[in-house]
Amino acid sequence: MNQVDELERAILARAERLATQYRERAGRSRDNILREAAERLRLREAREEGIAKSLGERTFRQRVQASELKMQTHLDRVRWNLVQDVERHLTERMRAFVADERAYDAWLDGLILSAAELIESPHLRVEANASDQRRLHARWDRLSDEMPDGKAATLAPPAAAIDTLGGVLITSNDRLIRIDHTFEGRLARLRPRIQQAILERLLPGGFETGNLFTG
Repeated sequence: MNQVDELERAILARAERLATQYRERAGRSRDNILREAAERLRLREAREEGIAKSLGERTFRQRVQASELKMQTHLDRVRWNLVQDVERHLTERMRAFVADERAYDAWLDGLILSAAELIESPHLRVEANASDQRRLHARWDRLSDEMPDGKAATLAPPAAAIDTLGGVLITSNDRLIRIDHTFEGRLARLRPRIQQAILERLLPGGFETGNLFTG
């Protein structure tokens, strides 16, 4: 074997080793590239999944909030309707009570006398609607005799009749102190209790209105 053949074989062997090294290096590079690509794909999918989940949760929360708002609006409407129903019921009861002259007159007298005890003024003024003024005028002398000691009351003239379904407005003569026992005044004070009962029960049959205006 001459030197040329040996040199050729050496070159070929060297070339094969280099080719093998390059193939192995290329394989490792390919594996790294594939791993990195797979990792980037995994991260991208995870990121997109997170975004989709976040958007889904936000959409769900928005739908829940919209449903809650719709329900709250409905409940507000129900409460308002129930308050109106109760007030209509009380108005009907008050009209029936006014028609019972004996019981109603006694109730008015009791309101006036109890207010006279409470108001720290010797001179009182009593105001009512036109119909009640006439009824009070007919028995005013007797009612004046029943006033607490040191107290005197004046019934307002017909021209000063107030607009009310029933009840009386009692004030000190200087009008600095007043007790509003009109139906409307008592209803205004009662309304928060009605609304609270509705908030607690949301059932019109659950109200314990009892004898609110005659008790």
